[in-house]
Amino acid sequence: MTPTRRSDLRAAIEQQLPHALRATDFKGLGQRYQGKVRDTYAQDDQLVLITTDRISAFDHVLRQTIPFKGQVLNQTAAYFLEHTKDVAPNHVIDVPDPNVTIAKRCKALPIEFVVRGYLAGHAWRTYNNGVRYLCGEVLADGLRQGDALPAPILTPATKAVEGHDENISKAEIVARGLLDGDTVDQCAAVALALFERGTVMAAERGLLLVDTKYEFGKTEDGTLLVIDEIHTPDSSRYYYADGYEERQALGQPQQQLSKEFVREWLMAHGFQGKEGQTLPDLTDAFRVEIALRYIELYETVTGRMFDATIATDLTQRIKSNLQ
Repeated sequence: MTPTRRSDLRAAIEQQLPHALRATDFKGLGQRYQGKVRDTYAQDDQLVLITTDRISAFDHVLRQTIPFKGQVLNQTAAYFLEHTKDVAPNHVIDVPDPNVTIAKRCKALPIEFVVRGYLAGHAWRTYNNGVRYLCGEVLADGLRQGDALPAPILTPATKAVEGHDENISKAEIVARGLLDGDTVDQCAAVALALFERGTVMAAERGLLLVDTKYEFGKTEDGTLLVIDEIHTPDSSRYYYADGYEERQALGQPQQQLSKEFVREWLMAHGFQGKEGQTLPDLTDAFRVEIALRYIELYETVTGRMFDATIATDLTQRIKSNLQ
């Protein structure tokens, strides 16, 4: 991203700050459900998924919004879902607005299938605390933060309605009756295949796909669909390939594209989602930086220019495009 491009985007983000989309409340779209980031409207066999500018970390929704974040997530997910539909079918029907996806309605499975190719984020923090067994996977001693794993591993997690998601092994998923064995195996195979495609696509853009999560649903006839989002800044972590080996050899932090820097900022301000901790407020300056990084990730992973058009009334724009 050139200095001029960055300067132009910064100006647009600052103008969009007071107009970021916190929530929606459309009448006539169907039953409304508010997730951490998306407002979902269900009607008949379709869903209207509106990606807001809310941001979450450590399973908490922050009080401040991030301008253009919803657009980045929705358009990044749409890009990768379009480019992976030959690997696995997904729920997308149409994308009528930068923040909106029309999707097939299905029953969401209660597990996130997380795939890790490198030791980073939560896995690294767990490993650094001495744990060598993660979701049924045994990790060797002597690994460093950012090291590539011998092969991608699957570390599933439950999808908690409240509180923290819980790491869980494939065997535990079946033992607890969350999913049957065939479904777990099918989801695991698709997740690993999607990760392989994502790794190839990332490499074409000079990136390393570090880790990511996939979510699945089943239609009434039992068809497994990829749902939610894939390979976005909220669901994934990327390293820049250029200089990766040198930084690892020197023990230096990797240059990455993800929202890990938001978690790091929160931890530096005394918050990690634990009981008794106070959720800090994001400053406007940091909100702008977050938006810049999200847009940088979109442009880097897709190779497309992000349209940072100011929208003073996102609700009205979405309503018009849905009509």
